[in-house]
Amino acid sequence: MELLRELVPGSSHVTALGSTPSLDGARDEELAVAARALGLQLRALRVPTAEALTEALPRAAGERTDALLVVHSGLMASQQTPIVEFAARQGLPAMYGRRIYAEAGGLAAYGPNLRDLYYRAATHVDKILKGTKPTDLPVEQPMRFDFAINLKTAQALGLTIPQHVLLQATEVIE
Repeated sequence: MELLRELVPGSSHVTALGSTPSLDGARDEELAVAARALGLQLRALRVPTAEALTEALPRAAGERTDALLVVHSGLMASQQTPIVEFAARQGLPAMYGRRIYAEAGGLAAYGPNLRDLYYRAATHVDKILKGTKPTDLPVEQPMRFDFAINLKTAQALGLTIPQHVLLQATEVIE
């Protein structure tokens, strides 16, 4: 939320878009707390299916929103193209949870580095296959994150990305 605010400094209304399980009560509250701390008004838009997403996107366009925050889930990933195209048509800056969205034309993405997660999962599988009980393995949180910015999209939206934000990016797409 903070990175989105830095990318779109004049924003005051943000719509969080996510599938029904990815925007549950706890996640809603976390997003609401972050939005309030940044002086943003947050609207959560939950969609359970691809069909509901198709209906919800025009509704989001009709509401006052300055930016879109797409909470990653399997459903959102499967609908990546329509979501990115919708944001482009509406001239709506959007932040996503995986870098694939920025590669597809989304403004920016911030989320766990999947290569690192897959490597760490393989390490756990190796230990289990060598006899370690799964209950003896530690629960781990992601340690590496990707922050991708698509400068072509920023230019199309009329946004100038601050230098200090560009320096935080792990990938800048031109």
